[in-house]
Amino acid sequence: MGYRKLMPCIFIYEGKAVKWFDDREVLSENVVALAQNYSDLGADELLIFDLSDTDEDHDEAIDLMRKISRVIGVPMVAGGNINREEDVKKILYAGAKRAILNFSRPESAELIEEVYKRFGKEKIAVSLNDFDALFKQQHLIEARCSEILFMHRLDLNSVVDVTEVPSVVLTDTMEEKEIFKILKSKGVKGVSGKFVSQQDFDFGKFKRTCEEKGIQMDSFENYFEFSEFTLNSDGLIPVIVQDYMTNAVLMLAYMDEEAFYHTIKSGKMTYYSRSRKKQWVKGETSGHYQYVKYLSVDCDKDTLLAKVEQIGEACHTGNPTCFFQTVAGTDYDAKDPLKVFESVYATIADRKENPKEGSYTNYLFNKGIDKILKKVGEECTELIVAAKNTNPEEIKYEMSDFLYHAMVLMVERGITWEDIIHELAER
Repeated sequence: MGYRKLMPCIFIYEGKAVKWFDDREVLSENVVALAQNYSDLGADELLIFDLSDTDEDHDEAIDLMRKISRVIGVPMVAGGNINREEDVKKILYAGAKRAILNFSRPESAELIEEVYKRFGKEKIAVSLNDFDALFKQQHLIEARCSEILFMHRLDLNSVVDVTEVPSVVLTDTMEEKEIFKILKSKGVKGVSGKFVSQQDFDFGKFKRTCEEKGIQMDSFENYFEFSEFTLNSDGLIPVIVQDYMTNAVLMLAYMDEEAFYHTIKSGKMTYYSRSRKKQWVKGETSGHYQYVKYLSVDCDKDTLLAKVEQIGEACHTGNPTCFFQTVAGTDYDAKDPLKVFESVYATIADRKENPKEGSYTNYLFNKGIDKILKKVGEECTELIVAAKNTNPEEIKYEMSDFLYHAMVLMVERGITWEDIIHELAER
């Protein structure tokens, strides 16, 4: 199963973080700050559960998930209160990597078919309380989801004999030996629960202990040693830093050997300050961390390129990038709305020409124009309903959903954004 993950869990009830599924004692009033703390301490992923009893609390929990996804530098997997396809959509649009379907509920077997067609198996996880549900629904689970969350301590070695779907174990044990036992199981990709959800948990220290016991923990695997780089006269290597989504150049900094290996181990960009003569973690005082997505070296091995997820602003002046002062020429907005629309349109068009198994876009094309028109109408209605509410976040994701389905219709009928822009300009 390769590298193992440590995945703290957060249970949301009435807008607060509580201790456990059946323990509603408040753990933290500030759910978002708790999630950010786990991320900053070195968690590999976060599990979020909505324990709400009312529609109002459910909507609040979704809002909190959305806010969490904006401040953490690790993936989020979320579940709870999922009763229909729309609930899965809201959780995924809130930023979750996967939505968790509770397979202790009989209706989840029918629901997983619906959400699989729309979102694909990579976006779906299932939770199981025991092996019985796995045995009964094994074929369906293996075909329709990419991760199993066991909500119980089991004979995990036997999981390997039953399924190859990666498993995560959520446990209430506080015994370190039990955690080691879980992580050593071949069928497990990660562990969650009370032990790794302690608010002052030292993830780095625990990972080092795990590695001493022969457990490979999730981290960046470096293909170059620092000694292989060509350093400048100060024994440093320059690092060009880019935003991994927009490719905007954020800053230029330097690394020594210690900073390089700290970056690899921690997943946070760490540099050597030439003025202060010491190592520094970007964001350790401001909170504007840079989480590593990709590191490469140039052909001469004398410059590193880092693609990062930037939290907040990169520059100490408060600007998004350190390169904000024009010397010559004209800069172009990397978030040009037309470029974004054309990029999404191109992806949809590619799906039609080169179908991909499990693609929701291909599902729409295969069903034909009537299904596409039906979805455009449904999404338009959902946008109208969202606009009647006071939450602008809901309007944003419903508008995005509507525009996506409108673009599927455009591709189906051979209409381009150039056609639309020309028509608007003529008006």
